[in-house]
Amino acid sequence: MSGEPNLLGDYVRARRELVTPEQAGIPARGLRRVPGLRREEVAMLAGISADYYLRLEQGRDRNPSVQVLVSLARVFQLDDDATAHLLRLGADTPRRHRHRPRTETVPPGIATLITTLPLPAHVESRYFDVLAANSLATALSPRLVPGANRLRDVFLDPAEQALHPDWGNATAGMVAGFRESVGTDTDDPRYAELVDELSLTSPRFRRLWARHDVVACEGASKHLAHPRVGDLRLNRERLGIGGTAGQVLVIHHPDPDTDSADRLALLAATVPTTVHA
Repeated sequence: MSGEPNLLGDYVRARRELVTPEQAGIPARGLRRVPGLRREEVAMLAGISADYYLRLEQGRDRNPSVQVLVSLARVFQLDDDATAHLLRLGADTPRRHRHRPRTETVPPGIATLITTLPLPAHVESRYFDVLAANSLATALSPRLVPGANRLRDVFLDPAEQALHPDWGNATAGMVAGFRESVGTDTDDPRYAELVDELSLTSPRFRRLWARHDVVACEGASKHLAHPRVGDLRLNRERLGIGGTAGQVLVIHHPDPDTDSADRLALLAATVPTTVHA
């Protein structure tokens, strides 16, 4: 037990430090030596003993009841995605060491499909590795090519950073989505490789990773400052690919009859219809 990551304890500690006494309805009196709430304050608000809460943070109890987890979610003011993540961390499920091949293969039908789409489309792994992309996706961002990693590029590649006018929110959302995508499967070497590299090279990533934010990887709007065609406001759809280890088909599309639709059509007219895989 002692050699396993303390996923639940790390998470509740991080969330405790993000809730202020004022947010929790507790008068802030005197000098406070810790950020956020004290452990005994969390325990009081959740209706559990301070000793039991300490055991949770220290990893000496890793499978609390659903009622306890729901109470903690209420104290930490978690949304639905973060609450679901907390419940997964506290589930009494044996951890399995998984040995996936380093090179994932995109199903042939999906690889063919993206060549026919008149929209930017690519396939990515649960670790945000790009596995395949059509030419319009690569024209949208030259980093959307097989072998690239979206998380690494958005933090470390200046050209990719310039593509996102709201880089702060974009990085926050991506890190929260990455944590949700990985879930409790933190024994995979690919996970450790990415987190270690970005923690060493990006102060921004380190700060975001320490927050333990979680958000479901779903469809969203996206604002890009493209160097050739200008501002693009696109809708991003993420479609799970059955029979794979978490691969997702990502498609970007504009609202019809908008400037973004015209600009994307202009970009599409300059590229051939091929796929990179």
